[in-house]
Amino acid sequence: MDRRSFVHTLGAGVAGASAIAPAHASNKESSASAPNKVRMRLGSQRSHHDPNGNIISDELLQFCVRHGVEGICGFPTISEDRRWDLDELHYMRDACEAAGLKLELLGGALSSGTLYGPFPNILLGKDPERDREIDLFCDMIRTAAKADIPCVKYNLSIMKVTRTKPTPGRGGSEYSTWVYAEAPKLPLTRAGEVPGDLFWERITYFLERVVPVATENKVRLALHPHDPGMPPQGYRGIDRVLGTVAGMKRFVDIAESPYHGLNLCIGSTAEMLLHPARDIVDVIRYFGERDKIFNIHFRNIRGVRDNFAEVYPDEGDMNMVTIMQALRDVDYPYLVMPDHMPHHKDDPRARQAFAYGFGYIKALIQAVGNEA
Repeated sequence: MDRRSFVHTLGAGVAGASAIAPAHASNKESSASAPNKVRMRLGSQRSHHDPNGNIISDELLQFCVRHGVEGICGFPTISEDRRWDLDELHYMRDACEAAGLKLELLGGALSSGTLYGPFPNILLGKDPERDREIDLFCDMIRTAAKADIPCVKYNLSIMKVTRTKPTPGRGGSEYSTWVYAEAPKLPLTRAGEVPGDLFWERITYFLERVVPVATENKVRLALHPHDPGMPPQGYRGIDRVLGTVAGMKRFVDIAESPYHGLNLCIGSTAEMLLHPARDIVDVIRYFGERDKIFNIHFRNIRGVRDNFAEVYPDEGDMNMVTIMQALRDVDYPYLVMPDHMPHHKDDPRARQAFAYGFGYIKALIQAVGNEA
C-alpha cells in the first residue's frame, strides 16, 4: 500500500500517544508508577482532506504533530466483504509512529446511523443476518488485536446525528444546533417503531456476543452515546435509550468486562442533561471511578437537553477547566480530543477550528497537571 492509500485509510484521526497502562489494569493501580502528574493526552480523529477530497498523509500527520497531538484515531477501509485488512492496519500504525504519533483507536465499523453502514441488521434485529454481521465485527476486533491497536470505538445508533437550523456564532461562525420543538416531522426510519425494551434487547444481544471476544483479545470497546438524546417519546419512532445518563449506566452494566466501556462525549452527554454545568462532573466521576471511560470527546454547549448549540470550548455553559480537573481526579489515562467544532466559510476544512481545539485541550491538560 502506498502513502496516498494510507492517507485514505487513515481517514480521520489523531489521538494521544505515550505509554498506556495495560487495558486490564485499574487506573488507580497503575498511577503510582506513572512519571507524570496526569496520564491523559491530546488526541484527534479529524479527517483533513485536500480541496479534491484526497487525504495527503504527510500533511495530515504533520498538521497533527505541529499542534501537539500525540496519537490517532484512524478509520480503516472496510472491504467489500466487510472486514479490516491487517496489512493496512500495520501500514497505518507504522506511518503514525514514524511521524512520532501513536495509532491508538480505530473507528468507522459501526458509525452513527448504523442502519446506513455495512452492518444494518445488528440494530434491525434481523436474523440470521445480524449473527453474520456480529461475527464480522468480532473479526475486526481480532484484526485490531493482531495489529496491536488497543481500542475500537463504535456507535449503536439507528439514526444519524440529528440537528436543526444552525445558530449564528462569533466571528461569523455557525454553531450546530438542535431544538426538538423545531425538528421536522419526518417518517419512520426503515427500522420502524423501536421502543426502549426492543432497543435494549438488540443491544444486549450484541454485547453478549461481542464483549467476550474483546475481552479475550484485550481490545477495549468504546461506545459513543446517542447524539442527541431525545424525550421519552423519541423521534421518528426511535426511543434513543443511549441518550440518557441512566441509559449509559445500564449499558456498562450489561456485560462485565474491563474492556467494555464508553467513548464519553462531553458534548453529547451535556446535551442529555437539564443542568449540564452542574451535573457533568458527577457523570465523569461515576464512569471514571469505574474505569469505564476509554476515550473523551471534549466540547462545550450552550443550552440544555432538547435545545442547545455546540460552541467554542471557552464560551459554553460548562466550565471546561472543572471538567479537565475531574478527568485528572479519576486518573483518566487515555486521549482527550476535539469532536465537533463550529464551522466558518473561510475555514472549509475546519483546520483553524481544530487547531484552536487542540491548543485549548493541550493547555488545560498541562494546567491541571501542574495543579496536581
